Amino acid sequence: MLPRFVGRLGVADAVTVSNAALGFIAVVVAFVDIALAARLILLAAVADGLDGILARRYGGTDAGPYLDSLADVASFAVAPAVVAFVVITDGLALGFDAVTGELLLVTGICALFVAMAVTRLGMYTAFDVSGNYTEGIQTTLAATILGAAILAGETHPKLVLAVTGAFCYLMVSRIEYPDLLARDAAIMGVVHVLAVLIPEFAGRTFPYALLTLGVAYMTLSPWFYWREERQTTAPDAHGNA
Repeated sequence: MLPRFVGRLGVADAVTVSNAALGFIAVVVAFVDIALAARLILLAAVADGLDGILARRYGGTDAGPYLDSLADVASFAVAPAVVAFVVITDGLALGFDAVTGELLLVTGICALFVAMAVTRLGMYTAFDVSGNYTEGIQTTLAATILGAAILAGETHPKLVLAVTGAFCYLMVSRIEYPDLLARDAAIMGVVHVLAVLIPEFAGRTFPYALLTLGVAYMTLSPWFYWREERQTTAPDAHGNA
């Protein structure tokens, strides 16, 4: 007897599910190789964009948006929180042999990151999926900035802690972030792939470029990116413009 998803899910959904698996692997790897974990999170973000292209080409399914949000919980909520936790605790030499105030603070902020990311994903699926903008920083963007920063070598523990804490609010803020135009999404996608494949090339050029693009979009797009051409936006994870 075939599994019940046969005939109900499409190729885009298969990529979405692989995104979730990448998130789990990133969590496991984070305690051994933090750079590899960051690359896996960035690879999951590539898969998150690829499933939208496939959904547009071959058609999406009714389950697609729900699978997308569930997969994002693994790859862009839990995985980046664990990566941030490892970077911070290792950098501050916080061990598990004694429960200290610093360890509780770091644990609390990383747990809050997961909670706010899940909240943001639920709000997006309910209210923003069909528009050309979204409220609050995308979980994919937050995870991408953290992953790119680690690959670029920007791993000062207090800086990572501050950025993780800031994302806890920014993901559920009312700041409106416009969808990327297809042209700009393609450019960012190329840089994204190169950061995953050759992160150490030319002095970590591509992780730095990805980090710069991510921070620029995060800080500038709500005020300077809006334009009439925004009607031709990049598709979301399941083909919605």
